[in-house]
Amino acid sequence: MTRTTAKGRFITLEGGEGAGKTTLSRALAGALAARGRPVLRTREPGGAPGAEAIRGLLLGRGPWDPVAEAMLHFAARREHLARTVLPALESGIWVVCDRFADSTLAYQGAGQGLSRDVWERLCDLALGALRPDLTLVLDLPPERGMGRALSRGDANRYEQAGDAFHARVRAAFLEIAAREPGRCAVLDAGQPAEAVLGSALGLVTERLEG
Repeated sequence: MTRTTAKGRFITLEGGEGAGKTTLSRALAGALAARGRPVLRTREPGGAPGAEAIRGLLLGRGPWDPVAEAMLHFAARREHLARTVLPALESGIWVVCDRFADSTLAYQGAGQGLSRDVWERLCDLALGALRPDLTLVLDLPPERGMGRALSRGDANRYEQAGDAFHARVRAAFLEIAAREPGRCAVLDAGQPAEAVLGSALGLVTERLEG
């Protein structure tokens, strides 16, 4: 499926740990529903039974070889697309997804050394022509984000990675946004949640509904 054949719209939320992606995905999905849009809120890794099983492996065990870890993410992603995202888009449902392929480029690429070439080949295999209509990158200094994330307790292994890792991840997300300004927009995640939602809705109106 290409973006020209989909009836729904595909919005992805990206950013480092504790940036507020889950909070925004919940609020954005609610706001879109209030506008009369049929909407599905989902997440990665996960969003389908098989993908959720892989999520448990990725968050709870390791370390993995970076290529193997990226392959697991894309295996979960393909299952998520096939079972959840593509059927929704084809039915005219808007999809709001907490993380997508950019997270693999940032975490396994910049964070763990996976080459962009491998990432691109995995994208071609798992995604085909599908790309998000809009990607919102929630930007927050890693120390603030990690403070939020660790306050929740039960830190996963990504949250337990060191400061240098999270600095590389943040830089990678900002580079992705700079490379693809037509698809991506950076939001200041240090603002109150209501302000972040307002900025997100403004971008949805301008880019997807205008």
